[in-house]
Amino acid sequence: MITDVDVRLSPDLAFQPDAVRSAACEKSGTVLNDVRDHVILKRSVDARGKNVVFQIRVRLFINENTPATDHKLVLPDVSKKDPVIIIGSGPAGLFAALELCKHGKKPVILERGKNIRDRRRDLVKITREGIVDPDSNYCFGEGGAGTYSDGKLYTRSTKRGDVNQILQTLVSFGASEDILIDAHPHIGTDKLPAIIENIRKALLEAGAEIHFDTRVTDLIISDDTIQGVITSNGKEFVADSVILATGHSARDIFEMLDSKSIKLEAKAFALGLRIEHPQSLIDSISYHCESRHENLPAASYSVVHQVGKRGVFSFCMCPGGIIAPCATSPGEIVTNGWSPSGRNNPWANSGIVVEVKLIDLPSLDPLAAMHFQSEVERKAFLAGGGGQTAPAQRMIDFINKKVSVDLPESSYTPGIKPADLHSILPSFVSNAIREGLKVFGKKMRGYLTNDAVLHAVESRTSSPVRIPRDEVSLQHPQIKGLFPCGEGAGYAGGIVSAAMDGVRVAGVV
Repeated sequence: MITDVDVRLSPDLAFQPDAVRSAACEKSGTVLNDVRDHVILKRSVDARGKNVVFQIRVRLFINENTPATDHKLVLPDVSKKDPVIIIGSGPAGLFAALELCKHGKKPVILERGKNIRDRRRDLVKITREGIVDPDSNYCFGEGGAGTYSDGKLYTRSTKRGDVNQILQTLVSFGASEDILIDAHPHIGTDKLPAIIENIRKALLEAGAEIHFDTRVTDLIISDDTIQGVITSNGKEFVADSVILATGHSARDIFEMLDSKSIKLEAKAFALGLRIEHPQSLIDSISYHCESRHENLPAASYSVVHQVGKRGVFSFCMCPGGIIAPCATSPGEIVTNGWSPSGRNNPWANSGIVVEVKLIDLPSLDPLAAMHFQSEVERKAFLAGGGGQTAPAQRMIDFINKKVSVDLPESSYTPGIKPADLHSILPSFVSNAIREGLKVFGKKMRGYLTNDAVLHAVESRTSSPVRIPRDEVSLQHPQIKGLFPCGEGAGYAGGIVSAAMDGVRVAGVV
């Protein structure tokens, strides 16, 4: 017999297998000696009470053995099958490629950026020298933005596809099985590159093609039907199906589509700042203690508040993390956050962002939201004084509209400079953040402090453009054979949802 039981255990006991099994037997009234094995199905931290506990769902195998599990994924040989072009090797593109192989089609991935190893060198140039390569940076390159931007796997988009399938696939390529049970699974920027390399190897062994340093500059279209693409070196790739999975920062792709009068739509997004606190402070607020127990993860938080009719909320919170320079072109400042797998850095950071609605835009042009986003990033660059130095302000100074005299230490390695962040953001954004922070400080005592520092700007929360598609065929309504996909097309918001969309699109190509 198999039975599932929910138990609550202290941090001291939650990772002791004997204690977990004993608690599950006691809760279910099962004789301990009758249990041959147990597995943990889900695990989460409950910090609502004075005493923090782990809530654990346990499966007991009573008088029977645990069934064998094998997460290995074996792909068929597709080297001689019909090609499907995939533009972009982020989670949407890679999972689309894996799914195409399963369906007996040959993926041909065209990635503007570099492979994992070479991409690292360009990230070092950004952080140390302030030099941004428009084709190889934190957003562009093998694995997409997620590779060097944390690897958080939590999603609310459970109706868009099979979340467990995505997680199981990542485990098959080297991710820890913990992602299958943790309530907020996370891989970590230090672990993701090896997993992405394993996916690449599997695709190549199956006969797929992957071309790095290959930026698509045009589409080959005849009679409103896709025929292939042209790349920056003039090479043509021919196929009757193209999956467009470029990510939310490929502005040149949006501009190319617009120049060809291919239908696009401006899309609402969120804009704001990235705030950084000492992790020890966030731990003490969340866990109601002076020091965190060794079995407890670095604490995270999620906050939201309505200012007028506009939402202010935390975004991509990174406990024990680092703030990274995520510009994709010279002359702009963009911040984002990531954490290593151990989440063991001394800072906690999160985006604090505000809804930007279509009514806030100066026009109905399809690229109006993108241009609005870009203008703010350029203002941040000028306020930072050049390179990738980010303008910054202490939290209470920001609320009081006072330029900080000095700044605390920050994880943002290119450096930060005191500035008036209200002069960078649109007033409706900065004022909403100002009011939201006051409320967050009341919800989390200690959060409102001048030891926290705000970095400008957090602007790439989602795509500012939607590429429309028919929701049955998943093709662009105007161009047969063109399949908009993932976060850049406006149909996902994170690694897992983008991966699920890649699977979905590949299933109908």
